[in-house]
Amino acid sequence: MSRQVLAATCLAAAALLVVVLGAPSARPDRRLRHLRHPSAVTIGRTRPSWWPDPIRIGAGLAGVAVIVVIGGWPGLLAGALAAVAADRLLRRIEPRALRDRRLRETADLPLAADLLAAALRAGAPVDRSVLAVAEALAGPLADRLGRVGRTLLLGGEPAEAWSHLLAVAGADRLVAAALRSASSGAALAGALTRLADDLRADRSTAAEAAARRAGVLIVLPLGLCFLPAFILAGLVPVIVAVLGDVL
Repeated sequence: MSRQVLAATCLAAAALLVVVLGAPSARPDRRLRHLRHPSAVTIGRTRPSWWPDPIRIGAGLAGVAVIVVIGGWPGLLAGALAAVAADRLLRRIEPRALRDRRLRETADLPLAADLLAAALRAGAPVDRSVLAVAEALAGPLADRLGRVGRTLLLGGEPAEAWSHLLAVAGADRLVAAALRSASSGAALAGALTRLADDLRADRSTAAEAAARRAGVLIVLPLGLCFLPAFILAGLVPVIVAVLGDVL
């Protein structure tokens, strides 16, 4: 049994290494380098197209580890279920690079709305204002705004241009205001200012809720530690004494 546990541990460690070290999302620089040089995708490819991705390999190794530990037909069934469950769970985990990008875009959105409103009040057209804000900002949101401004500058439809911001949390209201302004000719600067204030208020509310939730979660480990200690130190001696008197 010890050999089975050792083999399962080795397989689980190998699965973890495959997922952590082999996932493409963990190496954004390499992926961006391939995007800049399309020929490098075909020249530098190290595995065939039919080869499973690292997450699927890690899930398969986890399933093999379960099979080794349990053994037999039950182990085969449990290993298949474990592999499928591990594959789905690992794919639901958001990579750190994507999470940092999402949080940075959400944090920069109110400032971008204020800057865009200021540029519009100064008399600049929408496309030039968006490009100026994209140049002033730094980070992933600036890239999205740059695509919006270039699409508008080249004569693209407003819906197509502003759709580049739909992936940012909270930007749907900005996109809706921009499309209303493009269709009706209404002033966009005032709506952007109100939107920036609303986004900051939403962030403040979310931060307060997260702080309260963290306080509750901190109490849970203390309760889990205190309750067994209370039972062992307070209730068990009383029960033992009562049983001793009865028996």
